[in-house]
Amino acid sequence: MGLPLDIRDLLKSGTRLRDEREQHTRIAVYIDAEAPDEAVSALKSALHPQMSTARLHIEALVPGDVLVVDDSADAVIALAGDGTTLAPSLARARDRFIPTVVLALGAHRDVAARRLEHPVLDTLVGESGEDLVRALGHWLTDRVGGKRLALAANFAFVRRAVAEESVKATAFQNGVIGGVAIIPGADMPLMTANQAKMVLQIAAAYGEPLGAERIRELAAVIGGAYAFRTVARQAATLIPGFGWALKAGIGYSGTLAMGYAAIDFFEHGGDVRGLPDRLRSVRDKAVDTARHRIRRPIPADGYVVSAPEVEQVVPASLPPAPLPRGSVIPPNEGLERL
Repeated sequence: MGLPLDIRDLLKSGTRLRDEREQHTRIAVYIDAEAPDEAVSALKSALHPQMSTARLHIEALVPGDVLVVDDSADAVIALAGDGTTLAPSLARARDRFIPTVVLALGAHRDVAARRLEHPVLDTLVGESGEDLVRALGHWLTDRVGGKRLALAANFAFVRRAVAEESVKATAFQNGVIGGVAIIPGADMPLMTANQAKMVLQIAAAYGEPLGAERIRELAAVIGGAYAFRTVARQAATLIPGFGWALKAGIGYSGTLAMGYAAIDFFEHGGDVRGLPDRLRSVRDKAVDTARHRIRRPIPADGYVVSAPEVEQVVPASLPPAPLPRGSVIPPNEGLERL
């Protein structure tokens, strides 16, 4: 049986992802002169571009300073102290509709937002510099989404947030596809294509090469996920009327397992050449777990209680969300000024 994947479509996706990764990014950084040294050090270490496609403009502000950011900036990152020094410059950035975030070490979010007259949802607080940087990665992924791959390619602290966003979105899509597909087998090409593109996005976020040979290797492994379809069909036979719920769970949790396995692999220094073997192992383990699951006795009320268990293949720190009963879940000197 041929692979349920269009290799040419995946190669086009690889080219598109490379182009997205190489977009130019410009970030303005405002630092209150009274900001804590710990936070300044953490931010300086994090905002160190890995490619020549990123530009930072960094300014230290004292009371009375008012900065006007250039319209070409993709975002403004402001590190606050205990006072209101940044407030006028933040207002100028918001007036230009540029995504602007405030980082405040050891502060209460609402208090910091009120003090600087800044939106609460664009105000991030933390007990350490590392907490602030981690939160900033998620904020950039959400608020500068059009350049998330370019940001991930340049700043390591953004990568996991970008990769997780791709995994969660793809898992939800495959859960829905698995639950609503009417024609037998019609879900397979869509689900495997989604998984393949998800893995390519993760690889792109971690700066991995996306050459034709690597894409073909990944496609061969992911295309082999037809085993998930076999398990889903068995579920539909063993649990008449409720097989759709388990099929949705297999689509959802199987995609989570594959996505988090890829993230974990890159986080620990792996490269795209070794990823096919890692994904093959995870796929086989998830299929075996799903088969074992559907052989269990059906609960007295006839409901499917949860998705197939994939805790063993998803990092423990980020467990998959369970499905409700019978439902589908759904540094910087000399940098160019802006």
